[in-house]
Amino acid sequence: MSRNQQEFQRASLVIPGGVNSPVRAFRQVGGEPFFVAKAQGPYLFDVDSKRYIDYIGSWGPAIAGHAHPEVVAAVVRTAADGLSFGAPCPLEATLAEMICDIYPSVDLLRFVSSGTEACLSAIRLARGFTGRDRIIKYAGCYHGHADSFLVKAGSGVATLNLPNSPGVPSALAELTHTCDFNSLEQTEAILRAYPNEVAAIIVEPVAGNMNMVLPEPEFLPGLRRLADQYGALLVFDEVMTGFRVALAGAQGHYGVKPDLSTFGKVIGAGMPVGAYGGRREIMSHIAPLGPVYQAGTLSGNPVAMAAGIANLQIIQREGFFEDLSARTKALCDGLAALAQKHAVAFSTVNLGGMFGFYFRAEPAKNFTEAGDADIERFKRFFHACLKRGVYFAPSAYEAGFISSAHDTAVLEETLAICDAAFAEVSR
Repeated sequence: MSRNQQEFQRASLVIPGGVNSPVRAFRQVGGEPFFVAKAQGPYLFDVDSKRYIDYIGSWGPAIAGHAHPEVVAAVVRTAADGLSFGAPCPLEATLAEMICDIYPSVDLLRFVSSGTEACLSAIRLARGFTGRDRIIKYAGCYHGHADSFLVKAGSGVATLNLPNSPGVPSALAELTHTCDFNSLEQTEAILRAYPNEVAAIIVEPVAGNMNMVLPEPEFLPGLRRLADQYGALLVFDEVMTGFRVALAGAQGHYGVKPDLSTFGKVIGAGMPVGAYGGRREIMSHIAPLGPVYQAGTLSGNPVAMAAGIANLQIIQREGFFEDLSARTKALCDGLAALAQKHAVAFSTVNLGGMFGFYFRAEPAKNFTEAGDADIERFKRFFHACLKRGVYFAPSAYEAGFISSAHDTAVLEETLAICDAAFAEVSR
């Protein structure tokens, strides 16, 4: 029995499913997960000392590579002065200033400990600010596991929705409406049906939790127009895309300004951190300035703040995103060429340091189309790559990520392994 198998068995005795987040269990691809011993640059190393080229990067934050020396130095230096204060520290304002300078839509920012906490807090704030209860979300967009988000669409566009997870009260789920990503028609139908009841439209501006799905050219500007027309707040969930698809996130790339934004991942370089922010008028409703309550002992944790400052300093260097985008495109172009070589239906999409690929002729435009890909062939491809040392996300419904540590040699090794994997799955 391998050390990985031993660790999985041990974890399964004390942790549900042996993992602390469901996708890690490999249930969608089959088999058992490996357990990581360390990470460095573009690589993960498991407890059996096998090396993997990593295209997850802790789901985005390792944009400069794992254990970047500058980030590690900032963490060690700060940790020596204490791990948690439960009181303000100067690093909080420093990181907040950096984010507000990069994102013109953010006047005030509140730090929290995760992307889930950021999104649930933003929706609570939207409801408190507008005095309305309903929200609109999009099928396949993941905003964390708060009750308001774990719902599925009903039979009609404006139909009340049902819980998609046991434990979510039906009364709360009824206040969440789900539309197809890229559908302005469905969005407007709900707003017309409840013209004075929708507090917020929340969306991943580039979806990364149904594989990677880009917005159609009219989608994000259309959401801005509809939110203004019906008095709802537009919330961009940039937990995955912020500082990732571009320095100023999807809102900077597409030129659409939301009322509220949520952040995570990259602003902590892998440390547990999230944030939400927006217009001063709205954010002033958060306690202690206003009546909407949100608090957390670990919010603004000094070690996480130090890691985030170091990470954002790295990615603001000249040419960083141009180089990152070029590497992502090179990977995707290479994968597409290999698929064509082996006569496999395949398509890719990429923006900044984020990418996705489908075993279907065209990239998906929504969650339904993402499910029309050849999922079984993806599973075979995943394992064919994994056994040769390339680690893509263990799900056909997750985006991938490249770091600045994925240099030309790493990409060439990746494509050589993928060539063999395509040959295996083409049979």
